[in-house]
Amino acid sequence: MRHCSVQVRGLLTRDELDRYNGLIEVGSFLEDQNRYDLAYTVQKEIDLLILPAIERLKDKGRARDRATAEYLESLKNEDSIEDED
Repeated sequence: MRHCSVQVRGLLTRDELDRYNGLIEVGSFLEDQNRYDLAYTVQKEIDLLILPAIERLKDKGRARDRATAEYLESLKNEDSIEDED
């Protein structure tokens, strides 16, 4: 079974995380039983389950990028005001 990143796992809700852990456990069991056909189906469910957390991670990155851009713009404005003096 493929695990998602720690960052994505950290953004899962409690219900999503419980479901994720259960699916990972079932998928690992199926792989141990060489039932890769069924493990594939479980992996697809995991992939769908983590999509909202991936979007939340992207949103955090976009917000961080906006904050950085605003900060750099404020530094640029301060420099231009100092140059005028």
